Amino acid sequence: MAADGFADPERHHKSIKKARFYGPLALFGTSEMGYTMSTAGKVFGLPYALQTGGFVTFLVGDKVIYPNHGLGIVERIEEKTILGTTCGFYHLRIVANETIVLVPVSNVDGVGLRRAITDEEVERLFGLLGDGKIDNHQNWKGRFKDNSDKMRSGSIYEVADVLKSLTFLAKSKSLSFREKRMLDRAKFLIISEVSEVMRETAVAIEGRVDRALERCFMAKARTTARPKVAKAAPRVVATAAASAPRRAARAS
Repeated sequence: MAADGFADPERHHKSIKKARFYGPLALFGTSEMGYTMSTAGKVFGLPYALQTGGFVTFLVGDKVIYPNHGLGIVERIEEKTILGTTCGFYHLRIVANETIVLVPVSNVDGVGLRRAITDEEVERLFGLLGDGKIDNHQNWKGRFKDNSDKMRSGSIYEVADVLKSLTFLAKSKSLSFREKRMLDRAKFLIISEVSEVMRETAVAIEGRVDRALERCFMAKARTTARPKVAKAAPRVVATAAASAPRRAARAS
């Protein structure tokens, strides 16, 4: 183990070149304190406060979800002095593209960082995907804004709403480039998180997602058809009622 907590300093040096920074201060500074897999969680209980602000709620090795980026692994937690100010950071390795993201410990809620869902929440997710309830905004601007807000929320259930509504819309019209990209992103985020939680392949999870969406659209179609049948029924009854006096007159 190297002095800075990394087993492979050369690999760490390469990862620095791809690092992205989120928060008001976004520069590499001198490492004042590092927490590695061997120390995090043993010295401190969760959550614990940093003197520089913020509460550490994740451990090294935890799987977390970064909104619009997907699954990440906490590889390191450390305090860095940047322009004379010491801040705590999570070092996240984004699984999809192997980039490193630094998230300020004090800004976890602001960026929507959260833990991956549990097995029980996966079942709730598939129930939501197949429930037949679909948001249907006719106005493009309103629809795009609402869906963008949901994607940024970090909630997988909000992302599921986006997936349902845009997939349903795509069945009746061509999506704009931006909405098509959002649809693909929503599906990717759901599949990648669920496949990691359930330890199944992305192909297998995609099949489950597609089947849940088909159930959703079938339920939506049945719900839409019921009011039409209900409206047609009174006309049949009225016709029958109107013909009764004429039959009685003929009989007399």
